[in-house]
Parts: sequence; C-alpha cells; structure tokens
Amino acid sequence: MAGREDGNDAFFRAERRSPWLMVAFGMVGASISGVTFVSVPGMVLSSGMTYLQLCLGFILGYVAVAFVLLPVYYKLNLTSIYAYLNQRLGVRSYLSAASFFLLSKMIGTAVKFYVACIIIQQFVMEEVGVPFWFTVVGMVLAVWLYTRRGGVRTLVFTDSLQTFCLLTALLLIIVMVMSQMGFSLGEAVTAIAGDARSRIFVFDDWLSRQNFWKMLVSGAFIVVVMTGLDQDMMQKNLTCRTLREAQKNMCTYGVAFVPVNLLFLALGVLLARYFEQRGVALPVRGDELLPMFVSASGSTLVLVLFVLGIVAASFSSADSALTALTTSYCVDIRRRPGDVRLRRRVHLAMCVLFALCILAIRAVGSSSLIDAIYTIVSYTYGPLLGLFAFGLFTRWQVADRVVPFVCVLSPMLCFGLDVVCQQFFAYRFGYELLLLNGMFTFSGLLLSKRG
Repeated sequence: MAGREDGNDAFFRAERRSPWLMVAFGMVGASISGVTFVSVPGMVLSSGMTYLQLCLGFILGYVAVAFVLLPVYYKLNLTSIYAYLNQRLGVRSYLSAASFFLLSKMIGTAVKFYVACIIIQQFVMEEVGVPFWFTVVGMVLAVWLYTRRGGVRTLVFTDSLQTFCLLTALLLIIVMVMSQMGFSLGEAVTAIAGDARSRIFVFDDWLSRQNFWKMLVSGAFIVVVMTGLDQDMMQKNLTCRTLREAQKNMCTYGVAFVPVNLLFLALGVLLARYFEQRGVALPVRGDELLPMFVSASGSTLVLVLFVLGIVAASFSSADSALTALTTSYCVDIRRRPGDVRLRRRVHLAMCVLFALCILAIRAVGSSSLIDAIYTIVSYTYGPLLGLFAFGLFTRWQVADRVVPFVCVLSPMLCFGLDVVCQQFFAYRFGYELLLLNGMFTFSGLLLSKRG
C-alpha cells in the first residue's frame, strides 16, 4: 500500500520537491495558453492596450493568494485545496466546490486547447488531408502519454520547457514583424507608443467595460479564483518545498505576467500598422489578426514559430488541467487518493471527455475566445469565491444541505440580472460579474448560517 500511495504522491504533489523558480517560470506558460497567443494581440483592435489594467489587478490577486490562501493550504498539508471546505463547512460544501471546479476546468481548458487544434489543423493537417477529429485525438493522446505516469512531477519540468518555447516564439515573431516593416527596436517602440491603440488607462467612462477601477478589481478577483481557488494552478504551487518558497514563486510569477502580456499587445499594435501600411483591411474579429499575418507573410519560419508558440502554450495549459482534474476526482469525489489503478483509469477517462468537449466546441462554434473563457469563469468560479470567502472570513457554520442549491442559484441570478440590465438599462456586465456571483453565494450562505 505504501508503494501505491508513494506513486500517487508523486503524481499529485511531486513529493513536494520542486524548485520554486522553475515552478514560477513554468506557470507563466500554463497561464498564458494558446488563447492568449491568438486573442490578446487582436484585442488592440477593439480596446487598445486596456487589457493591461486587468493584468495590474492580477498582481494584487497574486499577493492575496500568496499571503492569505497559501498559508492555509500548507498548514493543512492539502493535496486538494477543496478539502479545506470539508473541514470548515461540511461535506456538501466540499463536493459542491469540487464539482464546480471539474465543470469549469473541463470546459475552459477545452476552449483553450481548441485554439491549438484549429491552428494545427489549418496550417498543417489540412495540407495532408487529415480530418479535424483525428488532429484532436492525436494531440490529446500526446498529453496523456507524457502525463500518465509522472503527473505534476513531470509537468514542473515540461511546463518550463514549453514556456521557454512560447516566449522564444513570441519574441522572434515580433522581430520578424519589425524586420518586414523596416523598423529598428527604437523605431518600433516609438511607433507603438504613438499609436492610438496603445492607450492603456480608461478613467473617464464608468459605464465602459474597460474602466480602470472595474478592471483592476476584477483582475484581482479573477486571479483569486482562477489561481488561488483553482486546483490546477495551486497543485503546482503545493509542490514547492516550503510555504516561503511557494510564496516567492507566486509573487515572481505574478509580476512576470505583466511584461509578457505587454509584449503580446505590442505585437498586436505592430500587426495593425503592418496591414495598414499595405492597405489591407483589418479583420473584424481580433482573434484573426495574428493568423492573418502568418498567412500573408508566406514565410515558413513565421509559420513554424507560430505553430511552436501555440502548441507550447496549449500543451502547458492542457497537461496541468488534466492532471488537476484527475486529482480532484480521485481525492475529492471518490475519496481514494492512494488508489493508483483508479487514478490511471480516471486520467484516461478525463482525456477522452476532454477530446469530446473540444469536438463539441467545434460543432457549436466560437466567438472571441478569451472573453468566452472569462465568461465561463464568472459563472462557474463565483460559487467557489463565495464559499472560500465565507470559510476564511467568518466563524459561522452553514446548513450544509442547502449549500449545493445556493451554489446553483447564484449563477442563475447573475445571468438573469445581466439580461435585465441589458434590456432596460443598456448596461452589460463585464468581468465584475465574477464578484457579483461570489457576493450572491456569500449572501446565500449568510442566510443559511447557524451558530
């Protein structure tokens, strides 16, 4: 039995021997994903560089996770972070949180990985007549093969390699755009700074979804839920040797996120100017901006770099998500953390379900992918935010049997309120919907408190 538990300890927690700096570097790639690679450069067409306001809010969120949540997780020596709710509020609260995580992570990661599959299909597989479903199955199979034994222990090293490939591809694409435009580094910086699309801050319009204060606060809460309350992201943090190292990892990674996204947005401004110089109409959808450059350049090197960046980002996100989904199901739902055979069966089943979700997304179609992901987060992570806030910042107990109903009702109320506001007040909720969802959940728990 000891051997079986040791095997799962390596898969779930890497035996808590991971170097913190390597974890931090690898998490950059795991957070960026193929969606960021495609969507963020195109954001400049509709909202300039205002996405950086959200990234600044991310830093506040990472500090909160490092010094509020991580101490709790390390003190309780958790494998799954949702086990905290079992101790604090009860088993139904625990299962509700784990279930919302499984739903949200599966759909959100499928949307992200869908980007990589589409890119590989469009630029590589269609040339040799391979159908889309075969591309999806092949790519998911690749993720399963290199994670099925090592789990998170393997990811700490592969994510670092994938992050290196992603950043290298990004920088070389920027250099090649500059070269085709005849820009030196100084000229490129001057052109970007002088472009109207380089606007970062919006202080003058409170109704705008890009208002600074709304995006700053939303960014902080997005990180709290998408990192601090997400088994996927926290699982790698919990592989660090000590709490101190995990906190250094979190803060380092949080600060690095801003310059990396600045590079993506700078690339978007350069691409917009590149097409304008040539009299080419800019795409209606921002997600098409970078792929359009890859097609228009006719350069094999640009194509290789683009595919390399997409694959590195998407694999880094998908492999850690599938490992976390396996962990949460085995530890939270089935309560059998030491069963190696169960873990292997669940890991394979998650990969199959993952592939089916991607094919379903293909059938339904997609809009702006990064907005789609944040919308999913707003509706499915809001209950997690409310549950953890109630557990951490109050001493009350709840009527555990009503918690699942509260967690389901809160997103429904948010959806209804969003529809009403659009219909009667011409106001559409943005990323702040996540905070509202968490408040509804917290209020429901407050109404059911006892003791």
